[in-house]
Amino acid sequence: MEKYLISDWRFYLGDNEIAWQKDFNDENWQKVTVPHDWSITQDFTKDASSGTGYLPGGIGWYRAYITTTEIGAFTNKIVQLRFDGVYKNCQVWVNGYHVGNWASGYSSFQFDLTEILQYNTNDEIVIAVRVDHTDIADSRWYNGSGISRPVTIVTHNPVMVDRYGVTFETTRLHGNDAMIKTKIAVSNFTGEKTTAEVKQTLTDAQGNTAIVGKKEVVLTIGAIVNLNFEATVEDAQLWQPQTPNLYTLTTCVRSNGKANYYHEKVGIRTCTFSPNDGFILNDTDKVKLKGVCLHEDAGCFGTAVPKAVWLRRLLKLKEVGCNAIRMAHNPHAQVLYDLCDELGFFVFDEAFDEWENPKNKWWQGHNVYPPKYEGYAKDFPVWHKKDLIDMVQRNKNHPAIIAWSIGNEIDYPNDPYANDLFNEMEGNNDANKPAEERIYNPNRPDTRRLTTIAKQLSEIVHKEDQTRPTTLAAAFPELSSQTGLVDSVDVIGYNYKEHLYKEHHRLFPHKAFVGSENRHSYQNWLAVKENDYIAGQFLWTGIDYLGESRGVWPKHGTYRGLLDMCGYETMMFYKRKSWWSKELTARLFTRPAMQKSEDPWEAVYRKWNYNQGEQIEIRLYTNADKFELKVNDETIVLTFDEVEGYYSAIVPYVAGALVLTAEKDGRKIIDTLKPVGQAQRIKARVWQAPASFKNFLLEGEGIKQIELSLVDCQGNLTDANQIISFKGENCEFLGFENGDMDDITNYAEKYRRTRNGRAVCYVKVVDDTKASVTFSVAGCHDLVVQL
Repeated sequence: MEKYLISDWRFYLGDNEIAWQKDFNDENWQKVTVPHDWSITQDFTKDASSGTGYLPGGIGWYRAYITTTEIGAFTNKIVQLRFDGVYKNCQVWVNGYHVGNWASGYSSFQFDLTEILQYNTNDEIVIAVRVDHTDIADSRWYNGSGISRPVTIVTHNPVMVDRYGVTFETTRLHGNDAMIKTKIAVSNFTGEKTTAEVKQTLTDAQGNTAIVGKKEVVLTIGAIVNLNFEATVEDAQLWQPQTPNLYTLTTCVRSNGKANYYHEKVGIRTCTFSPNDGFILNDTDKVKLKGVCLHEDAGCFGTAVPKAVWLRRLLKLKEVGCNAIRMAHNPHAQVLYDLCDELGFFVFDEAFDEWENPKNKWWQGHNVYPPKYEGYAKDFPVWHKKDLIDMVQRNKNHPAIIAWSIGNEIDYPNDPYANDLFNEMEGNNDANKPAEERIYNPNRPDTRRLTTIAKQLSEIVHKEDQTRPTTLAAAFPELSSQTGLVDSVDVIGYNYKEHLYKEHHRLFPHKAFVGSENRHSYQNWLAVKENDYIAGQFLWTGIDYLGESRGVWPKHGTYRGLLDMCGYETMMFYKRKSWWSKELTARLFTRPAMQKSEDPWEAVYRKWNYNQGEQIEIRLYTNADKFELKVNDETIVLTFDEVEGYYSAIVPYVAGALVLTAEKDGRKIIDTLKPVGQAQRIKARVWQAPASFKNFLLEGEGIKQIELSLVDCQGNLTDANQIISFKGENCEFLGFENGDMDDITNYAEKYRRTRNGRAVCYVKVVDDTKASVTFSVAGCHDLVVQL
């Protein structure tokens, strides 16, 4: 098998009824690189939807040109065109032939080009794609628009293994040995009866190779033959969070003197969910899932996120102690699953946010009526089976994935389903709903219908994969536990309903439990930590994201992350690290000791600048065995807040410096807060990937992530919000991000205001021996960064 990545495209924002034609003149179209998201470079507009970040959608066309020289000769070859995902409602033409369409923006799909390429009159292949994202109030978060995931042409010799044709499973562990099973579907497109040799090998990271199996098979014309291999891997290197060992599974199909080779990364591991013991890895290890939910946007990239950007973010989440990710609320780009395999994150993969009836879609602000009802529900009856099967088949060999979620908050009360068991129906965010939206309405769809659909979806998943459990994220388990909705799934997920764990563990003694979506509070974490039967929790959310804004225009995103959209640590990062991480951590914050806010996201500061005598609250997030805090050699006594989960004290401000010394397991760290002056200069740090990831993940991408800070004369980070501008040499500007959800500067602009003294700039370089960038801020000397 040979694969050719199609990166260079021409793009037009708008519609054209003849742009599908092979000889259409597109010389004036914009040149873009796929993956590509056109919405993220448009102007924010109040006329768009608040739920999807006030960015417009529309209709767009893409065209790509490939020559047979580029992809190689395809005579006597099977040729396939593969899309990892197009958001959304796309139609595809090749050389003017309409080869098909796909509704969902999250699924992968392919088209066979073998026949139509035989009719080609020259060596040029023209691909045209029309994308329709006119229903921009189609979701509760930002989805982007366009060909946001990779596109490839794949060629095979005619005795072949098709997409998803190889399955890898670990069936049993016995000491250091592992029993594995593989399945291979071999197809014959030669037009005649033929014989093929199928061989599989497994190679570890050190290059040691073992034969999994070898068979000779006879294939009749057009036949698809399924083969099974079983083997023992002696002294197996198991996949686990601390050492996520991966093997390369190579399948060779040889017939008539020609061979196809297929390579796939796999991991040897077992996983189960126990009703009493939670999540168990590799038969013996009880593991608490310390998880976060993630959407798939990344600021100025929209949903077309480079691997390097995800890698930087995920490494920071790993630092906080996070070991699990829930793909909210749809299948994500393939690169994210690959990284989870490499880094050792457990994954809940999720298929749908709504089924056959639409949820409320906020377009004028959260819970501002009336809503709109656009989205996937209109496609669900026809497309759900194809999309669900695609999710499972596409990702079945990822060791990171430990559960399949068939839906998120499908049972949200009165949105749209209702039930007469409750007169007043409340979910997680109903405080501002009109009264008529909170009472039973017999004319709404009945929640019992959800039970039927859940059973059907679980059966589809179990047919495709019997090695992992199904789950769903219940918004209203008070009701769903009585209607049978949770009966058909193996693991019950609870969204923000920790108070029901104990009661429902008695109601469902044979079901496993997990917090599928949780607030950041200490008490919610203790509910997981102190009960073995709860497998873990997934915080809402790991990283700030575009859309689902709870403010008013121009606020266009959500602050709920351990990281902001720049990938910088928030206050919650350090609080969570003190609960989750085994490594010593200690971080000081301060704030005026005003009346306590009910908002856990109330602002705290990394500074010691206040008025003499002003009452100041000091907070310390730490897991240290012992610590000491001093100001001007005077000791400050901190007490632990059993509700909030951190140490604190209220003291009158005195000039000087706060100095904390913390110790644990023989390690010691010092954290200091000093007065911070005015911004005097720009500081830059070019983020570097760990050496082990540079070749495998970043080769040829050329992405540079430049972390920018405005610091005072002593190098301390300031909270200055000033415009920083970009000028580059021998590099391509990709965007600025500052994490400010009120900043509606167009992402295509080469300037942006800092937020709390920080921003990040992304560039792409081809030759990093010549590339440089210059950053400018009023009142500071320009900073030149050599790349």
